[in-house]
Amino acid sequence: MKKIAVQINAGDKISKINPELYGHFAEHLGRCIYNGIYVGEDSSIPNVRGIRTDIVEAFKKIKLPVLRWPGGCFADEYHWKDGIGEKSSRKKMVNTNWGGVTEDNSFGTHEFFDLCEQVGCEPYLAGNLGSGTVQELSEWIEYITFDGVSPMADWRKQNGREKPWKLKYLGIGNENWGCGGNMRPEYYADEYRRYQSFCKNYSGNELFKIACGPNSNDYYWTEVIMKNLNEWHTRGISLHYYTIPTGNWSKKGSARDFSTEEYYSTISNTLYMEELVTRHGEIMNRYDPQHKIGLIVDEWGCWYDVEEGTNPGFLYQQNTMRDAIVAACNLNIFNKHSDRVIMANLAQAVNVLQSLVLTEGEKMVLTPTYHVFDMYKSHQNGETVYCHIENQTVGKDTEIPMISCSASVKDGKMTVTLANCSIEEEAEVSCGISGFAPTSSESTILTEECHALNDFDSPESVAPKTFNVSLSNGNVSAVLPPCSVVSVILS
Repeated sequence: MKKIAVQINAGDKISKINPELYGHFAEHLGRCIYNGIYVGEDSSIPNVRGIRTDIVEAFKKIKLPVLRWPGGCFADEYHWKDGIGEKSSRKKMVNTNWGGVTEDNSFGTHEFFDLCEQVGCEPYLAGNLGSGTVQELSEWIEYITFDGVSPMADWRKQNGREKPWKLKYLGIGNENWGCGGNMRPEYYADEYRRYQSFCKNYSGNELFKIACGPNSNDYYWTEVIMKNLNEWHTRGISLHYYTIPTGNWSKKGSARDFSTEEYYSTISNTLYMEELVTRHGEIMNRYDPQHKIGLIVDEWGCWYDVEEGTNPGFLYQQNTMRDAIVAACNLNIFNKHSDRVIMANLAQAVNVLQSLVLTEGEKMVLTPTYHVFDMYKSHQNGETVYCHIENQTVGKDTEIPMISCSASVKDGKMTVTLANCSIEEEAEVSCGISGFAPTSSESTILTEECHALNDFDSPESVAPKTFNVSLSNGNVSAVLPPCSVVSVILS
């Protein structure tokens, strides 16, 4: 057993943790939308206007704050006018990025905003800059948000929505350095400035415009974007980074069958997120010292080889305790950097990559990753506070910090979340707390062997349980089992 000391100073408040740091992503990819979130109104699976009620309830339970749609790479080949009106007459298209399947556009703008209203979350649209036009994006904003007489507003009313929706978050392009057009940052910056000029604020709606930012460690892209854009053009720039155990995109590794070495390389690679947000943040600080532009990590999570026997273009993978540790580490990183990181969106919500939920017909499974989001939700709207760990390392070829931790305060309570990244050793953790005098605690733990998962035969193999911590003279101590995530709420 290794001893770890943690020091928390509740009086040293760093920044507010936006609820949007706990955001998600739903792309027209595989079974995320169709036969996932959306089953159609005629389905025997309980639904409201075609949207699965059990998934909506699962999203509501974790207080899902924001949902990004329709992509991803799909966004820059998506033409919104194909997805409105009578479903039987909607234009079909080929989803060229994801499996070459036919997209029938039965889930479009009205259905997406209906989903967000049912869940109670903010919609985040990814607009088509790659293959679309300025007029097309401009008219989409008018269709959604204008409360008056105009061709687009009249069309929305004809399609059954009298009052406009509210739209806060608008991404203008996706991965334009890659699938969104293979653009140079200089070219994209000019295109972005042009597109955003015609995305207007109608009827009291105020758009929070988001520019396509870098892929992983492309610091040059960030430099160019920040040099050419300011807070008048954009309120945020995106960052995409996926955790791959092997670091090799052609052979990424299995989601469920992995060695000890692969486990630790996965955790090592996911902790690279801290360096990325730090270094991109430093570039942003030079151009934006007042933090008027936020960093938005709107695609993150584990990417493995697909499950055997599934369509390789559908990106379906299982979800183990290893993924729970990955989720916990990333959320702790985002909390600590919430002065610059203002939104993050796990890829993806259902049946794709590091999912919250897996479905098979009428069956639904909550993954270990889902449970981490449930355990961490009390951080939302809190203020992250100073947290220092006198850490030890674990692993062999790749030595990584044993404990990941973050802390926040809100409404007279403190939330402390910890992950023991070791799969072999317990950690005896002692938290010294100043500026806060807790008298009671409520604790939850998620822990199993690192390969443990939930499937349709055993949907609750990995589930949170009540956990006991010791509280003495304002200090908190506990023994964390190997491969565990713990949430402690102090009051």
